[in-house]
Amino acid sequence: METSTKTNITIEATIKASVEKVWQNWTSTNAITKWNTASPEWHTTKAEHELKPGGKFSYRMEAKDGSFGFDFSGIFDVVKPNEYLESTIEDGRKVKTTLTRKGDETHLSQTFEAEDTHPVDFQREGWQNILNNFRNYVETLNDHVQLHYEISINAPIQKVYDTMISKDQYTVWTEPFCPGSYFEGSWQKGSKILFIGTDEQGNKGGMVAEVAENIPGKFISLEYMGVLKGEEEITTGKEAEDWKGGFENYTFTEKDGGVVVAVDVSGTKDLQDFFSETWPQALNKLKEICEQ
Repeated sequence: METSTKTNITIEATIKASVEKVWQNWTSTNAITKWNTASPEWHTTKAEHELKPGGKFSYRMEAKDGSFGFDFSGIFDVVKPNEYLESTIEDGRKVKTTLTRKGDETHLSQTFEAEDTHPVDFQREGWQNILNNFRNYVETLNDHVQLHYEISINAPIQKVYDTMISKDQYTVWTEPFCPGSYFEGSWQKGSKILFIGTDEQGNKGGMVAEVAENIPGKFISLEYMGVLKGEEEITTGKEAEDWKGGFENYTFTEKDGGVVVAVDVSGTKDLQDFFSETWPQALNKLKEICEQ
């Protein structure tokens, strides 16, 4: 009996960004539509996935002239945030992606099983082009800084999670950022959500975001999409580009009968001092509410 051995192809790149930032943009469905192309004649028009073991993914890839298109789809087998992603493409081939922290940079390597239709060098070049596009996309976001804050709260994890996203309590614990701030929209995964406040002159403004992930009691990820000015949602142009690709991640971890809330936030450098002052204040407000 004859057996065939599949050829493994490995591509790699070193990216001038943190592992957290690389993972965020590698797995964000919004970001995928911006970098997932092997040539300028193609683009990804839609990206959907459930980022969990057994979760499905489907990325619609089309020629820009509309002459051809196909769905690149499959299932995630292993998901280790900021470390490793393993999947099986619909045709049964395996893809393994590894992220390794190298100081302030990240080494990303990807190994995939070659298909039998096209030459190996052709496949390697196409996948490498996509990875290069990804590297270039992430590195254009380097005017953003990544900040980390965390706090221990002596309360059940579900209470902390529910309090954080409660409409009434959100206004209370986010008071250090902007008194009277509130949100409109849903915290469900894939939903648009607006974070709104008013300045000293009474002008309404805020952020436009998408809920990239929400695992109740465990993890929430928000991706910035643009800004709000009055009633206008600005998601294109310079004002929006300053925020696009930024994120807020909330991780809830049980510890000693309570919970540790960790916040990883990305924002423009000119907001670093503001965030460093207001995030600890906001988390202390959340702690105070939850421990009542």
